[in-house]
Amino acid sequence: MTLRDKVEALLPNWERWYPSLFDAASDLGIIRPDVCDPNSLLLTRRHAKVRQRAEDAHREKWGGKPQD
Repeated sequence: MTLRDKVEALLPNWERWYPSLFDAASDLGIIRPDVCDPNSLLLTRRHAKVRQRAEDAHREKWGGKPQD
C-alpha cells in the first residue's frame, strides 16, 4: 500500500484541506519524524564514508597500500 493509498483510506478528498500528500500524511500520523544524530546529516561525512568504501574496494581488487 502506497502512502497515497494510506492517506486516502483515512481521509478521502484530502486534497481539499492539504497542499501536499506529505502534509496530510504527517497530520494523520502515517509518517513521523525520526530523530537522528546531526553529524550523520553532514554531506562531508557521508561522502567521506562513500569515498573510503570505494578506495577499499579498489585496493581489494587491484592491490596497493592505503595512503597516509
